[in-house]
Amino acid sequence: MKLDKLPQLRIGHLTAKIPIVQGGMGVGISLSGLASAVANEGGIGVIATAGIGRMEPDFASDLPSADARALRNEIRRAKSRTGGIVGVNIMVALTDFGEMVRVAVEEGVDLVIMGAGLPLRLPKTLRSEELKKSKTLFAPKVSSARAVRAIFRFWERNYDHVPDAVVVEGPLAGGHIGFDRGDIEREDHTLERLVTEVIEEVRPFERSMGKNIPVIAAGGIYSGADIRRFLEMGAGGVMMGTRFVTTHECDAHENFKRAYLECGEEGLVIIDSPVGLPGRAISNQFLSDVASGIKKPYRCVWQCLKTCDVRNAPYCIAQALMNAKEGRLDEGFAFAGANAFRTTGLLSVRELILSLVREFEVSAAPAPVSG
Repeated sequence: MKLDKLPQLRIGHLTAKIPIVQGGMGVGISLSGLASAVANEGGIGVIATAGIGRMEPDFASDLPSADARALRNEIRRAKSRTGGIVGVNIMVALTDFGEMVRVAVEEGVDLVIMGAGLPLRLPKTLRSEELKKSKTLFAPKVSSARAVRAIFRFWERNYDHVPDAVVVEGPLAGGHIGFDRGDIEREDHTLERLVTEVIEEVRPFERSMGKNIPVIAAGGIYSGADIRRFLEMGAGGVMMGTRFVTTHECDAHENFKRAYLECGEEGLVIIDSPVGLPGRAISNQFLSDVASGIKKPYRCVWQCLKTCDVRNAPYCIAQALMNAKEGRLDEGFAFAGANAFRTTGLLSVRELILSLVREFEVSAAPAPVSG
């Protein structure tokens, strides 16, 4: 399938003018500022919910309430700045996953993306009829066709409904990665293979449920040529996180963005996260200290992630990521995708989107024939 121009991305009743979903990056990296800017350019802007309540003054005394309040405020702020499509990314591993989904639906968010676990049990307020009537659409983020099968079969059996899209994330992604360390290093374990497998897995559900279910490719997608490659493979769109960090509108501190601009390829490392998953991050002294066995003192105000080993964790990952978001990278670190070292400067979201569209168009041109 050869594409003449960048197509739209259709998910249920939603139509994004460009098939780019901005990755939801916590803690606090993608909030209403970045999400609304992407939505205004025709993509799907995404607010990350992980750790969102830590920006509230009372987070230490009542983090669940702070999370819900902060999410409501960010969704309302984003919607006041754009008429475009705004989504939220909610980790299934969050202890308050159900409450975050409930808040997002109540606030009329367009799309809920659910990763870091299998989204099987939804809030009791979302059952078969409610899901079918809801203006909010749902997309699990997975790392295998097997996970798609498990989720879709469960939803079909229990809700007489299936998700509206699927995000499939490969091993080049930043942040927590849904693979074992061995799988991350395997040459045959590519996003291209995963996308093909997930598309095949989704097709029977499209037929049985009578709906189009786009597959969105994520993890290591950097250029317009990358976008073309996955769309021509059959993906409905792509998700990009790393590229949007070095934009003026990104909600992170300038020091965080500078870490991306200054990191080399050798500076990107795979770490063992306290939540039990490997993650890709930019190496710094904080991570070197942890790797050498130094435990960073912290007080857990609430176990925000179900899988966090609070008693034995060498540091609080939520606090470390919040410190980095606020520019204190000596007290934390930055998650980043495998192509973060390719970033060369800050630009606006509009400039980035325009450059990706140009790269997409140029990549279609046939190579010149040498004489």
